[in-house]
Amino acid sequence: MVLKGLKVVEFASYIAAPGAAGVMADWGAEVIKVERPQGDPMRHVFADAKSEISINPTFDLDNRGKRAVVLDISKPEGRDALARLAAEADVFLTNVRPASLKRAGLDDVTLRAANPRLVYAVVTGYGLEGPDAHLPGFDVTAFWSRAGVARMHAPKGQDPHILRTGVGDHMTSLATVSAILAALYERERTGEGRLVQTSLLATGVYAVSSDLAVQLAMGKLASNRPRSDPFDPVANFYKSRDERWFVLNPRGASKDFALITEACGRPELATDERFVSGKLRRVNNRALVAEFDAAFGALDFEEIARRLNAADLVWAPVQTPAEVAADPQVQAAGAIVEVEDGHGGTFRSPAAPARFPGADSDRRPASPRLGQHTHEVLAELGYSAAQIEAMVAAGAAV
Repeated sequence: MVLKGLKVVEFASYIAAPGAAGVMADWGAEVIKVERPQGDPMRHVFADAKSEISINPTFDLDNRGKRAVVLDISKPEGRDALARLAAEADVFLTNVRPASLKRAGLDDVTLRAANPRLVYAVVTGYGLEGPDAHLPGFDVTAFWSRAGVARMHAPKGQDPHILRTGVGDHMTSLATVSAILAALYERERTGEGRLVQTSLLATGVYAVSSDLAVQLAMGKLASNRPRSDPFDPVANFYKSRDERWFVLNPRGASKDFALITEACGRPELATDERFVSGKLRRVNNRALVAEFDAAFGALDFEEIARRLNAADLVWAPVQTPAEVAADPQVQAAGAIVEVEDGHGGTFRSPAAPARFPGADSDRRPASPRLGQHTHEVLAELGYSAAQIEAMVAAGAAV
């Protein structure tokens, strides 16, 4: 567990910030999740489901292995307890609006004055500065829409579509972990922590940065195009006779084009005057798509896979979530971890996306119940049993 000994206090909700703390917990950090009395809204993500669902894998994903404390920072005792936690931490991670934290005396300047080694990490929708820094943001608004990701992914002329749960959030989680680890590395040299901040907006811009680099440098960018009219008909999706989709992604040289024509059983296409160069393939893209559709559509998927692999071509099946869950390579890549269910069993869940051979953990503790560790953590801070009971009676802790 490569982050063993690192103490993280998370005062956050939803996905992006808890996801960052969750990655660090998976890597061995001690994470104390501090929630308001009503709890992280993600605890209730299935509350509106038509059928009664007793599990919450979405919450468990980002919160397994943490300890949970409930404090009400609107009460002095709750605020002071959170400040005492931060005074003993290496990292304070939050996505609470900075103005609210400053009013409570939990801003970075105040907490780092008490603990100069503290890395104070803030996750926001739009950043800490600028005319819209105060706006609330989720990944579908700040990452997907405002950063241009949705528009770039919708083929020209098609309506934008909604983002799947947590995609931009979890990319921001990874950016946040990177920023925190960079600040901890700096602390090794200077002895002092610092403020670091990430945003859904900036992560979205970076996610499509290869295309945005063209926009910034040239003032324009080609739209995404439908499968039937692609920019490169060789780098495209095709379907087998038994109705299975796959994607081709040639290395860029004409050699791969010739290998693909052989694999689909149409080697003469490599010397067809319409397709003998990359430029001509783009000009005659619809015709080449039609040729490949017919050729691959005459073969079963297993035969296509055999031929593409034999030619060492870059390709992949377009898998359903169920197929991903059953894919032995997904398991072998370390992308799945077993999580304790709190009842003596385990369930499978996505793993944090990195491996540390010799220090991997293939089994993670369950996510905590709301306030499960409040008494335990407060006692570790030096609160007496009587003080803890008084805080609970006052509503400052649960």
